[in-house]
Parts: sequence; C-alpha cells; structure tokens
Amino acid sequence: MVGFDLDGTLLTTDKRLTEYTKEILKKAIDKGVVVLPVTGRPLNGVPKEIADFPGIRYMITSNGARVVKDGKTIHENLLSVEKARKILDIFEDYDTLRDIYYDGQGYMPKAFIERVGEYVSSPAMAQYIVSTRVSVDDLRTKFEEENRKLDKIQALFNKKSEQEEAWKRVQALGDLEVTGALNMNIEVNAGGVHKGRALLWLAEELGIDREEVMAFGDGSNDLKMIEEAGIGVAMANAIPSVSDAADLAALSNDSDGVARIIEEYVLSMYE
Repeated sequence: MVGFDLDGTLLTTDKRLTEYTKEILKKAIDKGVVVLPVTGRPLNGVPKEIADFPGIRYMITSNGARVVKDGKTIHENLLSVEKARKILDIFEDYDTLRDIYYDGQGYMPKAFIERVGEYVSSPAMAQYIVSTRVSVDDLRTKFEEENRKLDKIQALFNKKSEQEEAWKRVQALGDLEVTGALNMNIEVNAGGVHKGRALLWLAEELGIDREEVMAFGDGSNDLKMIEEAGIGVAMANAIPSVSDAADLAALSNDSDGVARIIEEYVLSMYE
C-alpha cells in the first residue's frame, strides 16, 4: 500500500499532477499496489483527476476523519459538537478566517472567501480554497443549525503569534488532534484522529501488514503517518520534524519526488 499527502507532496506547487507521476501511479496500480491519497482536504476538495484516477478506489480525507471507498464513506471518526463549539470560541478571539466540514464538504462565509488571498501566501492554494468551499452567510449560524458532529475545523491566521497562542489554547482543551498543513493555519480533529491511524486501519481491513505500507508527506498533519507507516518518506520540502521522522527522503513535490521513490523502491520489487 502506498499512501500520499496531496498538497506539497503528490501535487506540484501549482496543484498539478505531472504526466510522469500519472504513469508511475498507473504502473503501481497495475501491479496490484493499493494506491491512495491521504489528505487534509475534505472529500469534495480532492481533485477530480485524482478521485477519478483509474484504479484508485480508496481515499483518506480530512486528516483521517473519513475513509472512502468508491466515493462512499466506509469509516468515520468525527469531532463532537461540544468540542467544536469551544474551538470556534477560541478561533473567534483572533484575526482568522474559519471553516467547518460536514460530510466531506467545507463551509466558509462569503466574506471570508473573498479575503482568502490575504491569509494564504500561495495563489494556487488560495484558489483551491475559494473553488471548493460552499458559501454561507454566517459560520456560527451554520454550525448551530447543523448541531451535529463535524469532520474537522480549520482557521487561517494573519499573525504567527496569534496562531501559536491559539494552538496552545486549543490543545489545552484536551482529547483533540491539532495540526496544520500550512504555515499559518490550524486544523482540529477529534482526539486520536490522524492520517497514520486511518491508513493503518485501512491496511488492516485489507490484510496488508504495517511493514508493507509506504507513506509520503511534508507537513505537520503528515507526521504521525510518517512515523506509523512501515516506510515513511519525507519530501525534500518537508518541515524538519517530518524529515527527522522519515525512513527515506524524496525529491520535492515539484520534482516528482513521490513517483521517483515508487519507481525505485516499489516497482523494482516486481522486476
């Protein structure tokens, strides 16, 4: 099994899937390797090119909150309303853009969507957020109307000092997974929910040993996946903690790092 993060890992900085990477993924799938995205994105945020890629049947989304097979959720572990309300209370104390996720879909106020470019340095990432969020008039109103468990909550910060302070406050609530895929965001899932646990859960369901699982990542929400997979691979552009935890180092996401490691270490086993 090969699981890979998307942003900063499989996809280039401008959110492309290169032809070489497509070719290598197809070869791995043809050999019977279970290949899947393991992403912080909600289900509806996974690029169609990947969701519809021939042979990719499984996806792990929202940092492990949902495991999907053929477009349908087969396993979920969600954030409680009570914890989510406390997290929103904290995020609202700061200059943040906030969104909430239900059933694989992200929701963000229209006023926030219009300002995403002020909080996200990458134009491609900003465009991804704008193009995948459902616009609501007021986030709190949407949250209280739904009044049910969530996939996760995210906040985008304008000041590093405020992000760091809010991170500590959210962690102090206890029984939560607090991570971030971007330099200035915080993503919160239910306690014990992370990419590593979801990936190994799926591997066990499919009868695949941990030692046969390879995982690729670059950000803090990939760290536990890199630690728990049989072979953890850090991208050249990974944050230091991910690089330190990895068994292998790949080239960057803009240099087909995932595909080159799959070709060298996975496909070579079938020669």
